[in-house]
Amino acid sequence: MSAGRARAVLLGPCRRSGAPAPGRGARRGLASAEAPLRERLAAVQAAVQRASSAASARPVRLVAVSKTKPVELLREAYDAGQRCFGENYVQELVDKAPLMPSDTQWHFVGRLQSNKVRALVQGCPSLACLETVSSEKLARAVDKAWLAAGAARRLPVMVQVNSSGEVQKNGVPPDEVSQLCVLISRELRGLELAGLMTIGAPDYSGCRTEDFETLRTCRAQAAAALGVEEAALELSMGMSSDYENAILEGSTSVRVGSQIFGARDYASKP
Repeated sequence: MSAGRARAVLLGPCRRSGAPAPGRGARRGLASAEAPLRERLAAVQAAVQRASSAASARPVRLVAVSKTKPVELLREAYDAGQRCFGENYVQELVDKAPLMPSDTQWHFVGRLQSNKVRALVQGCPSLACLETVSSEKLARAVDKAWLAAGAARRLPVMVQVNSSGEVQKNGVPPDEVSQLCVLISRELRGLELAGLMTIGAPDYSGCRTEDFETLRTCRAQAAAALGVEEAALELSMGMSSDYENAILEGSTSVRVGSQIFGARDYASKP
C-alpha cells in the first residue's frame, strides 16, 4: 500500500490548508484527554502499531515525552509497559533518572547548551540517546564529556536537522548534515551515530510530508558519505500531532507527549 493510500485509510482525508487540527483524541482510535493514562498510552501504542503495519515497517520506537510531568506519572506509564522516555530539560532529566527503574531508556530531546553537557552526562550516565546534536561544537563537547566520564560504551546520538528552515528552530541545515555525520562517525570515539532527528513545521493539513521527505534525503546523503546502508541510520520524526503520518513516511522513532501525559504545565518546570 502506498503511503498516500495508507494515510487516507488510517487518518481520513486531508484537512483544508489552514484549518485547525482536530481536538486531542479526535483521530481514529485515540483515547480522550480525560481517559486514564494507561488507556491513553495503550491507544497511542496501538496507533503506532497500525501505522507501522500499514507502512510494512520494522517496529517503531515510541518515546514518551514526559517534560514537566511528575515522576509519579512516568512510573504509571512504566508500570503499563512503557520503557522509553524523553526529556527536554537537563535538570529535569537528572532529577527524575534516579527515581525510575534502572532499565528506563532515557532520550534527551531538547535543545542542549554546551555548558549543560557535563551535567547531563554525569547526571544520567544511563542515557540511551541524545537526539539533538546540532553543531560540531556541541558534538565535540559531548564527546569530550562522555570520554571524561569513563563510560564503557559509546553514547548513541542523533544529528538534529532543521528541515523546515525556520529561524527559531534548532538544528543543522540540510546541506551540512552529511559533514557532521562523518565527523561524529570517524573522529569522535565516544559517540555512536544513531541517525537523524527533526522537529518539522506545524501540520495543519493532516498530510504534510515535506519535512519527512527532507530528512529521508538527508539520510540517503549521509549514508552515501559514510558508505553504509540507509537502514543503518534511524529517523526520529513525528510528534503528537503527526506521528502516524511520520511512520508512513519512514520514521523509526516517534516522540509523543501530550497524547499520553496530557497538556503540559510549564509553570512546574525546574
